[in-house]
Amino acid sequence: MSLIEDLAERYRRHIGIPWQRTVAGAQRVLMLVYDKELERPLRAQKGVFRIKTTEAGYEWREVDLTNAFAEFMAADEYSDAYFEEPETLSLKMSSGEFRDFLAERVRGALLAEGVTDRTVVAVFGVGSIFGLCRLSEVLPLVERDIRGRLAVLFPGQLDQNSYRLLDARDGWNYLAVPLTIRGEDR
Repeated sequence: MSLIEDLAERYRRHIGIPWQRTVAGAQRVLMLVYDKELERPLRAQKGVFRIKTTEAGYEWREVDLTNAFAEFMAADEYSDAYFEEPETLSLKMSSGEFRDFLAERVRGALLAEGVTDRTVVAVFGVGSIFGLCRLSEVLPLVERDIRGRLAVLFPGQLDQNSYRLLDARDGWNYLAVPLTIRGEDR
């Protein structure tokens, strides 16, 4: 069994357990943690997670953040100026606008028509926000909008309760349910 199949099997076992409806938003988040080197193979096989979800009797939706920064910049009327003077981009990024843009993207998927308390919304492409925004700042903004479950496919590491995106940054603690390919799930 490949590492991705192993993660998908762990996900299936967890998602198949009846969902508690009274848990806090952060506890409705599943962090599917895998080695950063597996990002492309996982994307190629992401359909297996949809299949595992529907086999368990739940619905599946996706939101992809891969192109979010490009779309964010394309929508800015001053984007050309930022590219002419890239050092000014740090001011824009520190304003929280991109964080809010990401939160709205995820929130849009969470609140879309047809999404219910039996829907898993899967977030792909979080590695593409590395260096631009911290996922730890985005997730708390959408927790109250999670009806079913939010599955974040996370290329990085879990060290005890600390998540490290792309293995490169200081970790952050989060109350989500971790599912990993190495059996460190709690």
